[in-house]
Amino acid sequence: MAKLVFGIVALILGLILGAVMKTHKKEVREKDSTGTRVTVTSFPGKKYAWAPVVLGAVICVICMALSCTVSIATGHTGIVTTFGRVEDYTLDSGFHVKAPWHEIVQMDNRVQKATVNLACFSSDIQEVKTVYTVNYQINKANAQELYRTVGVNYYETVVEPNIMQSVKNVMAQYTAENLVGARDELAGKIESNLAADLERYNIEMVSSAVEDMDFTDEFTNAVEAKQVAQQNKLRAQTEQEQKTMEAREAANRAKIDADAAAEVAKIAAQADLEVTKIQADAAEYAGQKEAAKNKAIAEWLTPELINYYYIQQWNGKLPESYVGSDSVSAIVGIPGASGTQNNDRNAPETENN
Repeated sequence: MAKLVFGIVALILGLILGAVMKTHKKEVREKDSTGTRVTVTSFPGKKYAWAPVVLGAVICVICMALSCTVSIATGHTGIVTTFGRVEDYTLDSGFHVKAPWHEIVQMDNRVQKATVNLACFSSDIQEVKTVYTVNYQINKANAQELYRTVGVNYYETVVEPNIMQSVKNVMAQYTAENLVGARDELAGKIESNLAADLERYNIEMVSSAVEDMDFTDEFTNAVEAKQVAQQNKLRAQTEQEQKTMEAREAANRAKIDADAAAEVAKIAAQADLEVTKIQADAAEYAGQKEAAKNKAIAEWLTPELINYYYIQQWNGKLPESYVGSDSVSAIVGIPGASGTQNNDRNAPETENN
């Protein structure tokens, strides 16, 4: 639009300048042939009066030609306005032909990065200095709506205030101690809240991150002391568990040894019992065998056979005592014969008498 106005102004100025040059006159007093002084009127600029008109026309044509074309840079969106009124369509990157009264405002629709340093407070009123980074871009299809409602300074107007509000609101939901270990969860909640807030202005969230969190020295020292205490407690618990495990293992080994000894004693007792039983059975069998043998012998032997064997074994000497009246029995001293007689020192003499 400015180019068109400039061209029209240049044309008007050329016409005015041409008209002035054409009508400008110059009077000079000169002597005529008779020597009389006369006034001579001339128009010195009339001969060149066409030059400013042509120059103004050329400038006007060039400005009109330039005002009817526009080039949109890569990664930008052209917002079309007509005398300040925003049109409902946009121009993509590239070369375009437009009406000379249209004004084009280029807005960057590439992914942009914003880093905000702010001080927040946790739920337990601990100050936390945070560095929060967000990547965002404007919605290309509705960029004219963002320009209409916010303008080109949308970061200062919309993005930065919403970032600060979302970060502070989410930070206030955690204690300072929990913030240390919940950075990913914290970033997710902030991103979710911030995306909903920026979507109302046709601004899309791409990604975000909590790059740094810094606490006061007093809180940092307290956290470090607590961590040291927890580590010492964990070490003591580990040592106690190790000792308990070793004691349990020793008890298990003792139980296993006792069970093994009891089992060995049981097996040995059972073996002794089996041996005793076997020996008893063997003794009983031997007794039965001996009894059977004696019975058989008793059934086989007769008194005559017994006397025969005694006679076979006699050495010819008379016994000192004999039993029975039978001559043979008296000689060999067979037990069971009737009567008993003891010989004393006079027995030979009695026998001789």
